[in-house]
Amino acid sequence: MLRKTIFVLAVASALAACSKGTPEPGKAEADKKAAAAPRNLLISPEDLLTIQSNALASGPVITGSVQPERRADLRAEVSAVVLQVLKENGESVKRGDLLVRLDDTAIRDSLQSAEAASRAAGQTLDQAERTFQRLKTLRTSGMASAQALDDAESRRNNAQSDLAAAKARAVLAQQQLQRTGVRAPFDGIVSERKVSNGDTAQIGKELIKVIDPASMRFEGLVSADKIGVVKVGQPARFRVNGYPDQDFLGQVKRVDPAANPVTRQVAVLVAFADKTQPRVAGLYAEGRIEASTAPALMIPDAALVLSGDKAYAWRLKDRTLSKVTLQLGVRDARTGQREVRAGLTLGEQVMRSPSATFKDGQVVELAAAKPAPAAAAIASKGN
Repeated sequence: MLRKTIFVLAVASALAACSKGTPEPGKAEADKKAAAAPRNLLISPEDLLTIQSNALASGPVITGSVQPERRADLRAEVSAVVLQVLKENGESVKRGDLLVRLDDTAIRDSLQSAEAASRAAGQTLDQAERTFQRLKTLRTSGMASAQALDDAESRRNNAQSDLAAAKARAVLAQQQLQRTGVRAPFDGIVSERKVSNGDTAQIGKELIKVIDPASMRFEGLVSADKIGVVKVGQPARFRVNGYPDQDFLGQVKRVDPAANPVTRQVAVLVAFADKTQPRVAGLYAEGRIEASTAPALMIPDAALVLSGDKAYAWRLKDRTLSKVTLQLGVRDARTGQREVRAGLTLGEQVMRSPSATFKDGQVVELAAAKPAPAAAAIASKGN
C-alpha cells in the first residue's frame, strides 16, 4: 500500500512539472511584443522646456579685448641706474605715490654746480650794476667818458645774460632731479613691472605700467562690410573670456573713420552701460552690436540633437515623444540660443536634455511636482 502511494505522488509531480514548462498558446508571442514595445518614460516638469518667442538681436559681430581708458606707460626721462622698485604687479597705488627711484647722484652734483654758477653770476651782475651806476653818475658831472660808460653797460648786460643762463641750468637740473622719482599719475593698479633693482634705464625705457580698473571699455573690431549699420549709441551685448556665465551690456561710443588697410576691419569703441565690468585688462571679448531686434522662436543648444548638418529636438505631445527635424537660424550671442525657423511652434514642449535612450513614439508619464521645502515642512508638522 505504501509503495502504491509513493508511485502516485511521483506521477502527480511529474505531470505538474510538465504543465509548468509548457507555455500557453500565444503567450510567448505576447511576451515578445511586450518586450519590443517602448516602455513608459517617467519625467518631471523640470525636464520639459516650453518654446517661447524672444527678441532676437541682429547686427554685426564684434570681437576684441577689454582695455582700460586710463592707462599710463611710465618711461625713464633721465639716464640712470634703477635703485628701487617700490610696487609690484597687482598692487594698488594712489596719485603721487613713488613707484620707481632712480640714482640721482650725478644729477644732484649737476644741480649743485648749476646753483653755484648761478650765485657767482649773480654776484658778477651786482658788481657790474654798481660800476655802471657809478660811471653813469660820473658821466653826468663830466668826470667819465662816454666810452667807459658804454663798456660798463655792456659788461652789465653780459652779466645779466650769464645769470639767466645759470638759472636756466639750475632749473633744468632741478627738473632732472625730480624725474629720478617716478610717481603714479592717478589712482589705479600696477599692471606690469618692466625693471628691477640695478637695471640701467636709458631715456625712453619702459619702467612700469599703471591702469585704472574702473575705466574699462570694450575695444573691438567690426568687419568693414558690416560697418554701415553701426551707429553711435547702439546697444551691444558681449561675453568676456573668464566670465562664462555673465553677459555684459554696452553702448557704442565711437566708430573709427578709417578701416585697417591689412585686415579690412574697423575699430569700434564700446563703453560699459553699467558698473558691472571685469577688473582685468586684456581679456578677449566677443558679442554682437544690436543694430535691430525682431521676435523669433528660440531654443537653447542643450535641447538640440545634432547629427551631421541636421538638428533635431524631442517634442512631447499627447504624452508621446516624437523626434522632429528643425530648421535653425542664427545664434544669439547674448543668450547662446538658436533661432527656430521651422519644426516647432510657439508653446510646444521639448525635452530640456535629450538622451540617447529616447525612442520615437515612447509614452511619457509625468511625475508629480516636488513640493517646495516650506510647504513640505508645514505638511510634515500637520501630520
